[in-house]
Amino acid sequence: MNTDSIIASSNHQGWPRVSINGAPLDPQTIALEMQYHPAETREEAVFLAAQALVIRELLEQRAAYLGVEVIPQADETEEEAFIRGLLELEVAVPTVDESALEQFYQSNLERFSSAPLVAARHILLAVAPDDVAGRSRVREQAVALLCQLRESPGRFTELAAQYSDCPSREQGGALGQLSSGQTVAEFERQLLRLDEGLASQPLESRYGFHIVLVDQRIEGKQLPFELVSDSIRAELGERVWQKAVVQYIETLIGEAEIEGIVMRGAASPLLQ
Repeated sequence: MNTDSIIASSNHQGWPRVSINGAPLDPQTIALEMQYHPAETREEAVFLAAQALVIRELLEQRAAYLGVEVIPQADETEEEAFIRGLLELEVAVPTVDESALEQFYQSNLERFSSAPLVAARHILLAVAPDDVAGRSRVREQAVALLCQLRESPGRFTELAAQYSDCPSREQGGALGQLSSGQTVAEFERQLLRLDEGLASQPLESRYGFHIVLVDQRIEGKQLPFELVSDSIRAELGERVWQKAVVQYIETLIGEAEIEGIVMRGAASPLLQ
């Protein structure tokens, strides 16, 4: 990215000379802020840090102008408390009506159902997550073992006892009944999508490669709207709040005298 058009001026040390309504940004403050804004280049990180500090300064100036007085909550700095108090005072957030909640529910039915229940067995061929060459080799072994099972599915217990690196090999690879939250995320995402029978490909996880046989699958049930309406209201309310805050910050930017940087937008620096 070419930041020349974004950061308008800099001193001989490469720090932008930025001021907000006459208040200059200290280059040391920008340097400290950069740790929170990783980027591909130093110039991009400098810009992101300066942008965040500009928005923070605008909010603090506005809070001081209005005489905002707030007592910090637990784990909240005085600066964070002032910004919270300012937003509570000046940002009007529309309420989310019941029809919007129901529309969101109907448009996202798959999100509001209980997870399926899966009774499965597996054969784990273990390999370290950072062993690239080993992972390639072990995957080939898993595919070869899977081919044997396609020809002789009745040998699953035998092959689990012989090859699996999981203690479940003592029970023929049986994992019992699994649902959401009972195993590592990357394995769970794949497992809960499987139909009954032998999985067509090995499943990869941080532990290695799993050859999986699903003995039984019980589909999840649709959760009623009344049960999930509060969580939907909270999610949509958060979206509405973020949009209102972004619009408020953009208004402050538009009314301010900002020198040394061309602001790209208001969303990410504050809401992160």
